[in-house]
Amino acid sequence: METQDLTHYKALVAKLPLLKKEIAKVIVGQQEAIDEILISLLAGGHCLLEGVPGLAKTLMVKTMSEALHMSFKRVQFTPDLMPGDIIGTEILEEDHETGKKFFKFNQGPIFANVVLADEINRTPPKTQAALLEAMQEKSVTYGGENYALPAPFLIIATQNPIEQAGTYPLPEAQLDRFLLYIKLNYPSEQEELDVLKGTTGSFKPQINRILSDVDIIELQKLTRQVHISEELIVWINKLVRSTRPDGTPSEFVKEWCDWGAGPRAGQALVLCAKARAVLNERFSVIPEDIQTLAYPIFRHRIAMNFRAEAENITSDAAISELLKTVKPAK
Repeated sequence: METQDLTHYKALVAKLPLLKKEIAKVIVGQQEAIDEILISLLAGGHCLLEGVPGLAKTLMVKTMSEALHMSFKRVQFTPDLMPGDIIGTEILEEDHETGKKFFKFNQGPIFANVVLADEINRTPPKTQAALLEAMQEKSVTYGGENYALPAPFLIIATQNPIEQAGTYPLPEAQLDRFLLYIKLNYPSEQEELDVLKGTTGSFKPQINRILSDVDIIELQKLTRQVHISEELIVWINKLVRSTRPDGTPSEFVKEWCDWGAGPRAGQALVLCAKARAVLNERFSVIPEDIQTLAYPIFRHRIAMNFRAEAENITSDAAISELLKTVKPAK
């Protein structure tokens, strides 16, 4: 990397802590979730956000969009939502000069830099599939024409872990399309007290724009250039392969898991580890990056068996055991 480029990238990376400070003006706590959303953005992927109602999921994403100076759209997923309500549809228009009628594609809410798909598990599979196809291709095909989605492009889908009646759980193959599966927890007592004090008055914080969409694209390019050692890549590969019951060294995985993560999990872990390094103003991956991100990357890619579900043993428990069993080479 040339000196001029390095100086430019260092200046961009130095803005990331400022970005987190702007988000913290509105969002109290939830630092781990905010970091993971930003990691997903830097890695060029999408994330699934799970949390009970009232944890400021929508506000968190909207605030981040404002600080990033990127377009933001929110779609409330309901059982009657159709694919055209997301990707757009053709409308019949008339040329006032010639009187001829023609079809014009009217872009849907997916044409934004950041799209919040609220309660994605409340809409039928047909509509879910339309969203996930756009996520993968980063473009929309309608009437034989291809329409590119804005860059950068980030889908944040949310789901409520409490209510299961009237929902359509995402199939495992579609869950695998999400780079990270982020879980939001309740705030601490002090954080909840700060929320009560800060949100029930007339003061509204001003969010400053820290980074532009062009800056994010530059940071995404930088993320892929971050150094990761051969030993850490070998460790990631062993971790991924150890999530699979046949051939794993972990007795826990053999006993409680039905199947493990595919190769996409390894790609995700390498990329996200690089993104976490950038977020922490480093240009090299360290073991802590991998240990921290193993949870949001593996938790939706490991299927627990029926006995595990009956005993309330989650995939996070399997990941914890794997990190104890499979160590990096010294």
